[in-house]
Amino acid sequence: MSSSDSLISRLGRTLLVRNLVLAVCAIIVFVFIISILLNICTRHNKYQSVPDFTGMTMEQADKLANNGGLVIEINDSLYVPTSPGGSVLDQFPKPGTHVKEGRRIFVTISAHGRKMVKIPYVTGFSLRQAKNNLQSAGLEIDRIIYQEDIATNYVLAQQYRGVAITENSDKMAEQGSGVTLIVGLNPEEPLPVMPKFIGLTLNEAKNRIWEAGMNVGAVHYDDNISIMDRNEARVYKQSPQQVKRVDPGTSVELFLTLDDDKVRNGAVTADNEAKRYLDSVNSQTDSENDSLDVF
Repeated sequence: MSSSDSLISRLGRTLLVRNLVLAVCAIIVFVFIISILLNICTRHNKYQSVPDFTGMTMEQADKLANNGGLVIEINDSLYVPTSPGGSVLDQFPKPGTHVKEGRRIFVTISAHGRKMVKIPYVTGFSLRQAKNNLQSAGLEIDRIIYQEDIATNYVLAQQYRGVAITENSDKMAEQGSGVTLIVGLNPEEPLPVMPKFIGLTLNEAKNRIWEAGMNVGAVHYDDNISIMDRNEARVYKQSPQQVKRVDPGTSVELFLTLDDDKVRNGAVTADNEAKRYLDSVNSQTDSENDSLDVF
């Protein structure tokens, strides 16, 4: 090989090495720049604690959120008579949660008032259908009053705050209000059996109570249950107890909790009490039949 060929070969290798070194350096610089840009754009490892916005007006919440680089967004509204309209009732993420700057905080605010709806005419319908029609309009049953009639559980008349609602009435009511139903009862019908409501939410229990021809009585919540958590609470105790025969229109007292163990224990206790009650009734019936046999 000539000296000129050897020189060219050495120069080629030198250029190749240099290019490889430059390429590696370029990749390192590129990765470094991208890393910096990603940290800037995503605010990597830069977190802050979410303030507690509950009880604030939206103006106050927005101001505090903006100071921390957060964004307030209204997710829902709920009418709570004890809370000023427009105040924050709940938030997500919860106070104290660590989030990045720019995070949206979803809040539920107190509505200024309930929507007004027209009271539907449900006289002549079955109790179940009347309940469904009222609920479709955003209303519920305030009270069921039974009146002797040939047809059981058919609505004979309806009232709202003591005023009769007729077919031509245009009476409006706040959404969530209750309508009183006067319902027929054939005295020959057997007394209804009290259903089991343990394990149900309040709305589920209300539906079953009304469909059974009974009324919702006092409702008790555990002390640790907030207004926002009430929809998640479930019945762990009821009065009167299940399986008992009661008068139509009986008021049912409900006790609610968020404690799953309390619900499970309440269900076991109620089932045991119901079994003892049925055993007692059956024993009494057998005793009465034995007495009749003597005669």
